Amino acid sequence: MRSTVGPRGEPRPRSKGDPVPTLAVTIAEVRARIAAAKSDARVRGAAEPTVALVPTMGALHKGHLALVQRAAEVADIVVVSVFVNPLQFSESEDLDRYPRDLDADLGTLAGDAAGAGAIVFAPAAGEMYPDGKTQTKVTSGNVGNLLEGRSRAGHFDGVLVVVSKLLNIVQPDFVLFGQKDAQQVFVVSRMVRDLNIPVTVEVVETVREDDGLALSSRNRFLDERERLAARVLSRTLEAADSAADGGIDSVIAAAQSAGMGEPLVDLEYLSVVNPTTFLPVDDGYHGKAIVLVAARVGATRLIDNETVYLGG
Repeated sequence: MRSTVGPRGEPRPRSKGDPVPTLAVTIAEVRARIAAAKSDARVRGAAEPTVALVPTMGALHKGHLALVQRAAEVADIVVVSVFVNPLQFSESEDLDRYPRDLDADLGTLAGDAAGAGAIVFAPAAGEMYPDGKTQTKVTSGNVGNLLEGRSRAGHFDGVLVVVSKLLNIVQPDFVLFGQKDAQQVFVVSRMVRDLNIPVTVEVVETVREDDGLALSSRNRFLDERERLAARVLSRTLEAADSAADGGIDSVIAAAQSAGMGEPLVDLEYLSVVNPTTFLPVDDGYHGKAIVLVAARVGATRLIDNETVYLGG
C-alpha cells in the first residue's frame, strides 16, 4: 500500500492521477453521499451496508490513516470528517494556529487504499454552528475537569457537542478514535453508553515514530532540538511499564526519574488512572491502569499514555 505521508507523518504532495475521496461540505450533501454509497453497496451484494465514522480535525498523518484502515475493515462505507471544532479550544489556546490544509488531507487519503474510497465531510464552522455556539450543552462531568480538562477548560464539553452532532449527521454503526487521546475516548464512550447512542466505539492503538514519539498533528510545530527532546515522553511511559510489577509507587518513581533532566520539556502532569473510572488509582490497586503524561516541549503541548498492569 503506497503512503502519502513522510517519515514524520507529514503529507506528501498529491501526484496527478491519484484517486480523490468524495468530498461533501454540507450536512445535506454528506447525507446524500452516504445514502448513495449505501445504495451502491446493496447493488454489490451488501444486504445492510454499515458505516464507520473517523472524526478528525485534519492535518492528517499515519495515525489517522490507521483509523481509516480499521474503519474500512469493520464497515462497508468510511466517512472521514475534517473539522477544526472551535468549541474545544479554550480562550488561552490559539484556534487560528491549528494547521488546516484540506487539499493535503485529501491527498493523504487518496494515497491510501481505504482513504481513497472514503467520503470526506469537511464543513465550515457556519455549517456546523449556524447560530454560533450551541445553546444545548453536552457535559463531560467531573472527569472532564481532570487532567486535560484541568488544563483546557471546557475542552471535553466541546468535544462531546461536536461528536454528538457528527453522530447524528452521519448515523454511523462504528466511530473510531485513537488510544493516544485516552481521556477523549473515555468521555465519548461514556456519552454513547449514557445516552444509548446506537454506535460502537472502536479504539485503535497509538501509532508511533520509530523512536517512540506518538504521532500528532502538533509535532509539526517542533523544531529539531524540541523534536529530539520530545522523545522523553515515550521513555517516561516505557519506564512506567517496566516498573508496573512493583505497583503504583514504583511506576511513579520510575516515570519521574525517566522524565527528569530534559530542559526543553516542562512536565504538566503524570497520572495513573483506573480505565473504568478515569480516576487516579489507590495505593493498593492491582490490575489494568493507564499512565498518562502531558508536557510542553518549547511552545508545543503534547500528550501520551500507556496501558500497564500494576502488581503483575
